[in-house]
Amino acid sequence: MGVIEANSPASDNDWEAVKKGGDKAIQKWIDDQLFGKSVAIVLIGSGTAGRKWIEYEIKAAWDAKKGILGIFVHNLKDSHGNQAYQGSNPFDGFTVGGTKMSSIVKAYAPPYSDSKLAYGYIKDNLAAWIENAIAIRAKY
Repeated sequence: MGVIEANSPASDNDWEAVKKGGDKAIQKWIDDQLFGKSVAIVLIGSGTAGRKWIEYEIKAAWDAKKGILGIFVHNLKDSHGNQAYQGSNPFDGFTVGGTKMSSIVKAYAPPYSDSKLAYGYIKDNLAAWIENAIAIRAKY
């Protein structure tokens, strides 16, 4: 998203190259992306929940004692200028001590249907969300 300085997003070509290496290469890539980070940010689109590698990332981040947060991005336009519908919360599929992870980990939904306003909302609030995720994780 370009909101966090010094963290460049993976391009489609990078991801395709990683996928060609198989499951172990994907796991290593995700683990490498998490290394040295205090928070994992899951961008939640219409088809994010239930994806194998999203679930791996969430579990790996939690097991590594990292903060986690989600951001619903359905109102951000894709490269074709389209918006999607809000997907399911991927944290619903996890439990922490018998409690749904989605009751612990915050998933933020920008309150705007306009893509520019939604992006601005994310940009304006992301630093606070990250600090909140760190504080939440410290309690568990």
